[in-house]
Amino acid sequence: MKVYKIGDNILKYRFGTPFPTDAVVKAGEGIEKDSIDYFQIEEKEELKLLYKMAPKDIVFGLGENQRGINKRGGKYISFCSDDPNHTPGKRSLYGAHNFIIIDGMENFGVFIDHPGKVVFDIGFNHKDYLEITIEDKNFDLYIIEGNSPREIVSSFLNIIGEGYVPPKWAFGYQQSRWSYPDAEKVEEIADKFIENNIPCDAIYLDIDYMEDYKNFTVSEERFPNFKEFVEKMKDKGFRLIPIIDAGVKIEDGYEIYEEGVEKGYFCVNSEGEPFVAAVWPGRVHFPDFLNRESRLWFGKKYGKLIDCGIEGFWNDMNEPAIFYTNRGIEQAIEEAKKAEGKNLNIDSFFGLKDEFRDISNNIEDYKSFYHNIEGKLVNHYDVHNLYGYNMTRSADEGFKNIAPNKRFLLISRSSYIGMHRHSGIWTGDNHSWWEHILLNVKMMPSLNMCGFLYSGADTGGFSDDANGELAVRWTQFSIFTPLFRNHSAKGTRHQEPFAFDEESNSIMKEAIKLRYGLIPYIYSEYMKAIINKDIYFAPISFEYNDEYSRRVEDQLLVGDSLMISPIYEENSRGRYIWLPEDMLLWKAKDYSERKYEIVEKGHRYLDIDIDEIPIFIRKNKVLVLGKHANTVDDIDNEELVVIAFAEDKASYTYYDDDGRSLDYRDGIYSKIIIEIEKREDDYQINVENHGNKDIKRLKLEIVDREGKVTKKTINI
Repeated sequence: MKVYKIGDNILKYRFGTPFPTDAVVKAGEGIEKDSIDYFQIEEKEELKLLYKMAPKDIVFGLGENQRGINKRGGKYISFCSDDPNHTPGKRSLYGAHNFIIIDGMENFGVFIDHPGKVVFDIGFNHKDYLEITIEDKNFDLYIIEGNSPREIVSSFLNIIGEGYVPPKWAFGYQQSRWSYPDAEKVEEIADKFIENNIPCDAIYLDIDYMEDYKNFTVSEERFPNFKEFVEKMKDKGFRLIPIIDAGVKIEDGYEIYEEGVEKGYFCVNSEGEPFVAAVWPGRVHFPDFLNRESRLWFGKKYGKLIDCGIEGFWNDMNEPAIFYTNRGIEQAIEEAKKAEGKNLNIDSFFGLKDEFRDISNNIEDYKSFYHNIEGKLVNHYDVHNLYGYNMTRSADEGFKNIAPNKRFLLISRSSYIGMHRHSGIWTGDNHSWWEHILLNVKMMPSLNMCGFLYSGADTGGFSDDANGELAVRWTQFSIFTPLFRNHSAKGTRHQEPFAFDEESNSIMKEAIKLRYGLIPYIYSEYMKAIINKDIYFAPISFEYNDEYSRRVEDQLLVGDSLMISPIYEENSRGRYIWLPEDMLLWKAKDYSERKYEIVEKGHRYLDIDIDEIPIFIRKNKVLVLGKHANTVDDIDNEELVVIAFAEDKASYTYYDDDGRSLDYRDGIYSKIIIEIEKREDDYQINVENHGNKDIKRLKLEIVDREGKVTKKTINI
C-alpha cells in the first residue's frame, strides 16, 4: 500500500495497481504511513473495509441510488445496470458513484476509485457496521476529513474537477417521448406548446428519428430535409435533442460500422474479433470508449448532426445495455429443449424461467468482451462502470474538437464519478409512481454530492400511466431541478401538459411559467456552486444541524436562499414540515401575484392546494425573480424582482454570463451585489453592479419579521 497526501485533509491509499479512471484530477505527494485511518481491513479473496458506526451516525452519498438521503440500513452494489424497475429492493441502478460521507461522532468522506464492482453494506447485515467490499484488490481509497458534510463535499469536488455547465437555454422546460414517430408529429407537439402559450425550449428525438436505429443517421422517410427541419423548429423556438445509443449496428454499407471494423475501434471477444451483442437495431458492436483513439473517432461523429444545427444530445443504453447475445439465446433454447415434455416442479420451472429472464444484461456476457488499452486487452467486467462515462466523455471531446468554446446540452444515463465534468445525467427509466417523486427528491442532493449538479428525473414518470394530479405534483417539484424534462415511454399515456384535463394543463402551465421566472435565481445559484465547488441541492441538515433537521428527508435546500417541501402523496392538500427557523412562505400560484406569510420555527402542518407551490425563503436571504417568456432566449430580464426576508439584514450576489460560451472559466461574467439593512422603520439598500449591462431596475419586496412588506425600486 502506498499513501499520498492531497492538501491538508485528504489522504489517498493505493492498493496494488489500479486501473486509471481519471475520476480524480489532483495528484498528491507520497508520505510514509502504514495504516488506514478509521477502517479495519479484512483481506481474503476480496478486500473488505470495516468501520463501526455510532448509533446516531448518518451516511450520505452514493449518488444515484435507492432508499433515503441517509443511506444507513441499506446494501448498495456499484455496478451500472440497465434495470428500469426501481423498486425498493434494487441495489444497482444506472450509475456507480462510490462516494459516501459519515456524519456523526467522526466526520469524514470515503471515495473508492475502482471501475468494477463495489458493495456498500451500510448497516444492512449488521446495523452498526459499514462494510465496503471490493472484488479486485487494485483500487484507490480516498479519506477526506472535514468539520461538516458540506466542507467534506467541497473538498471532494475540488479533487474531482469542475462540473459540467450546459447552455442557459437548457435550464428551460424540455419535452420528450419515445414515439414521436416523424417530423410532422414533432412539429405538431411544438405548435401545441405555442397554441397553449406554455414555455418550452427543447423537444427530444428518441430512436424513431434514426434510419433502422443506426447512430448518426436520420430517416429520410420520417424526417426529410432534416437540416431545414432543425432550422424551422429553431425558428419556432425549439431545439431538437436526438438520442445516441452505445451499440453500432452490424450492417454492410453502414459507414460507422465499416469504419469501426477497419480501424479496430470496437470491443473484441477473446479471439480478438469484434464482440457481438444486440440492442435496438439487432446485432451490434460496442465502440471501445476506453481506447483514446476510438473515443475521439466516435466523438467526432456527433459533428454529422451538429452540422444540421443540433446543439444537444442524450446518450442512452450505455451501461452498456445488452438485450441478448448468441450465447444467451443458445443457452436458454438448450434448457428449453431439455425441459420439453417433462413434468417441471418449482425448481426446474423457475430455473427455466430464469434462463430466459437472464438473457438480457447477463454478467457472463460482460465477462466475454475486452477493451484494447495501449495494446493490452482488459476484460470489460473489470472496468464495467467506466463505459457510459467514457461514451459521454467521447461526445464532449468531440464537441471540443468541433466548437471549442461552445456549450452543448449533453446528458447520459450511465455514469461514474468524473463524468460530471463532461455532462449531466437523468435518473433513468423511472415509473409514473408517487413513490418515484419522493425518490427523485432524495436522489438530487446525493447526486450533487458526487458532482452531478445538472440532473433531474423523467418528470411524470417514463413507464406506466400518469394521472393529472401526479403530473402536476411532479412538475411542481421539477421546476427546481436544473434538468427539467418530461419524458414517457411508447405505449403509455401522453404526458405533455396539454394532454391532460384543462385544470391540470392550466396548473402545469403556471408552474412552468414560474420555472422561467426562477431561472435568474436557479442559474445564478447553479453557476456559483460550480465555481465555488459547492452543491445546488442540499439536505437541510447541511445548514441546520439540530436533531430534527438531521432526520428530514423530504425537504431540500435549493441554493443559498430557498427551502422546498414538495407534495408527493396522492390526494394530499397539505403536508407536515419541520422549520428549523422562522421562514417566509410564498405559496406560488400565478407567480406575478405574490402573497407572503411568516411561518414560525417548529413542526407545522401546511395546507397546500393542488395549484400551490410552497417556496420558503430563509431568514436574511434573498430570492431574485425574473419574467417568463416562451423560451429562455426570449426572456427580457431588464427588471428583476428582489424578494428579501430581512429580520435585520439580507444580502445576495447575483451571477450571470453569456450562457453560451466557456468564457466564465476565464472570469468573464457579471455580478450584482445587493445588500439590505434595516434602519428603524426603513431599509438602507446598497447595490454594486459589476459588469451586468442587461438589468436596469430592481424592484424590491422586503418582508420583515412581522410580515410587513416594504416595496422599493432601484435603478442600476
